[in-house]
Amino acid sequence: MWGFDLSAACSAFVYALQTGAQFIATGVHKKVMVIGADVMSSIIDYTDRTTCVIFGDGAGAVVLEPAENNSEGLIDFIHEVDGSGGCSLYMPGGGSLHPATQETVDKRMHFVHQDGQAVFKFAVRKQTELCEKILTRNGLKGSDIDTFIPHQANRRIITATADRLGLKAESVVINIDRFGNTTAGTIPLAMDTARQEGKLKKGNLVLLASVGAGFTVGATLLRWGY
Repeated sequence: MWGFDLSAACSAFVYALQTGAQFIATGVHKKVMVIGADVMSSIIDYTDRTTCVIFGDGAGAVVLEPAENNSEGLIDFIHEVDGSGGCSLYMPGGGSLHPATQETVDKRMHFVHQDGQAVFKFAVRKQTELCEKILTRNGLKGSDIDTFIPHQANRRIITATADRLGLKAESVVINIDRFGNTTAGTIPLAMDTARQEGKLKKGNLVLLASVGAGFTVGATLLRWGY
């Protein structure tokens, strides 16, 4: 058994999902565990109300294995990176540019900083754009999706995306009110929420979507096999 860490902020789980799937597709491994986990409390400034009320700590995991038939499993994905978002959601301290010193700590540079309005506008536009693209190239429309599991950053981002895609209200999974934004952990946690709520069943057509710091963006289309 072996493993590695993949860092892509809030899109890390969907990126890792495709990475793990390639090990299955090439026949290198028969089972791969993909884990989304973050401890955001370690980098949150609890005097900053623009971030401290949003983020939470959490983790979720899935096990990938070959599908029983060609109608189930991962169908398609799109990933993108847009570096223009580097100044909208970031942590200024750390790394080679600003290694930890007493000065960087005093300046509170090792906490997450966010321009909420810029992130909201980009997230709604880009998440919708990628979802529309993946649906179109697979001959589908929003109403065909049985289960929409987005990154849980903001309820308004989720509902705005769902409305623009024409998704069925009952297909949208939201649990940010219970767990907050657990970054890489939100989608696998929301998968479990969907399962518990009876929204994730064998044969369901599922759409995953995420937007993360940087900006990272991802969308995955799959047919649930369990």
